[in-house]
Amino acid sequence: MTEKAEHEVRALYEELLTAWNRRDAAAYAALFAPDGALVGFDGGQVAGADVEDHLTPIFADHPTAAYVWKVREVRSLGDGVVLVRAIVGMVPPGRTGLHPEANAVQSLVATKRAGEWRIALFQNTPAQYHGRPDLADRHTAELRELLGG
Repeated sequence: MTEKAEHEVRALYEELLTAWNRRDAAAYAALFAPDGALVGFDGGQVAGADVEDHLTPIFADHPTAAYVWKVREVRSLGDGVVLVRAIVGMVPPGRTGLHPEANAVQSLVATKRAGEWRIALFQNTPAQYHGRPDLADRHTAELRELLGG
């Protein structure tokens, strides 16, 4: 994978989470390929073409928390296909600290079509770390560093 491709896919991922943090369903959805897929924190599955319709009422009716993230890996899966793996936490509205119960592991598969990177799959999985509190603590600590402590 070229340095340029890695930069572009990292930017795509960051743009996705920034659109979430702005509560901008249209901008978030525009990053998906129409035949892409979103797997949400609750396990719900949404087709790429339906992401905006899915998120609009969520942003309208719920005070969503903001993401804090750390990319752990970006690697090529083949020509024009890249995987991003990251850890995330969420800061609830009106607060400045993480809510560790909402920590997650995210995976994004991006594909390049007609010269543009789009999301083929985005999966957001709860980071429960059952029976391994040290991993849960490390996850939270890594993200707290990004918040300045």
